[in-house]
Amino acid sequence: MSTDTIPIRFTDFPPTFRGPTLRPGDHDYPEARQIWNMRRDDELPALIVQPLDVDDVVTAMKYAASHNIPVAVCGGGHGIDGNAMPEGALVVDTAKLQDVTIDPSTNRVTIQSGVKLGRMDAATQEYGLIVPAGVVSDTGAAGLTLGGGIGHNARRFGATVDNLISIELVTADGSAITASADSNAELFWGMKGAGHNLGIATSLTYQGHEVGPKVVSGLIIFSADDAPRIFDGIDSVMADAPRSLSCNFLVLLAPPLPGLPDFIVGTPILVALVVYTGSVESYPAAISGLIGLASPMADMVAPSTWLEANSIVDAFEPPGRRQYMVGGYLSGLNGDIARKAVAAITNSPRPKSPLPSCLITFPVLGGALLDADEDSAAFSRIGAQWLLEVASEWDDGSDDSEYSPWVDVTIAEFSTDLATNAYTNLTADRGPEWLRGAYGSQDKWDRIVELKRVWDPNNRFAYNKNVTRAVESA
Repeated sequence: MSTDTIPIRFTDFPPTFRGPTLRPGDHDYPEARQIWNMRRDDELPALIVQPLDVDDVVTAMKYAASHNIPVAVCGGGHGIDGNAMPEGALVVDTAKLQDVTIDPSTNRVTIQSGVKLGRMDAATQEYGLIVPAGVVSDTGAAGLTLGGGIGHNARRFGATVDNLISIELVTADGSAITASADSNAELFWGMKGAGHNLGIATSLTYQGHEVGPKVVSGLIIFSADDAPRIFDGIDSVMADAPRSLSCNFLVLLAPPLPGLPDFIVGTPILVALVVYTGSVESYPAAISGLIGLASPMADMVAPSTWLEANSIVDAFEPPGRRQYMVGGYLSGLNGDIARKAVAAITNSPRPKSPLPSCLITFPVLGGALLDADEDSAAFSRIGAQWLLEVASEWDDGSDDSEYSPWVDVTIAEFSTDLATNAYTNLTADRGPEWLRGAYGSQDKWDRIVELKRVWDPNNRFAYNKNVTRAVESA
């Protein structure tokens, strides 16, 4: 159903819904409508509803089903495409669902679907635990999980979905059900990677792991001239490094940073964002391989807490800016990839604020992420040794034509390097053909298509990288 046929005001939305219901002009509407990517800031949802419990979610979905309208879901609002708040839409915003429960006897962690990573990390660290998840504290944990989930602990503990035990969700027809290995097992498989197409998660239970509070983290700054040498050697270094070491590379124009001389600011640099969750004493041995590839310009890595480590990226990706990111998997790094990245950043649009505007990032993967069977979840990870993310962020809509094309031109330079499968959370929608290949195999795609047919035959969950539209365009 086209969004231009959706009722503008939803004036008959059920009064039995207990949570806030917000329309344009309401006092709390602007805050609720604010999401991480404000590139579509001219779009105004007709009605944002914020459930207080599962019954409210059921009420909202039964209303949508009875009126044959699609529903947008906001589970934290950190989606790359900015799909959480579309023009004229009915939005189910889980922001009020904030409970976190931890069972110290099993280290299991249960969160409601409005919880963001910063809140989840703070709660789990009270017990010395983490849930392997993302790297930006403003990210909604549920939305991250439904797309797979990758972060600093991927090499050590795998993807977020590899640590997912069960999901409580509401389906397109308004049914509240459980999905796990023992209940609705095929749906559970699909929710682990294609979940945005299949239901609204209301709570999720994970296996926690003992990490922190003491870790080692920070930034190591290298000259861009050393990037090819580092990228030529880093695959063998990481193959020998402990899985407790995460090293994500960023190529960007140097912002003002402690230890950097003024003449470096505004020129291309290579930054290694290091997070080490082994013992503080063993860190020098763990990082020796990387340091042996080139001499740093500055080394800001030091003992820290896990909460500090897992919020370093926040400064590079603050909420409320206009964002455009495209990316994919790499099977390895090499000097040619480094040279292309440095050249692209050298020719990138200059920032118009103190914040970075153009970044090319290479988060390390491999390790435990590849231990899990490719067919264990809809999420695909085969061959994923690194991620590539080409990103622009800016503040003024008048600059869209300057920053967006740079991303498209740059990602095209890496077209022969990228795998056909992908991590759908960390790239803008690249179209139906791309989506049909993103899950790794035709068999997996066929299973996802069948799940969509069974659980959402009318495409109620349409504001996403959409399976139904990809099928119809084939």
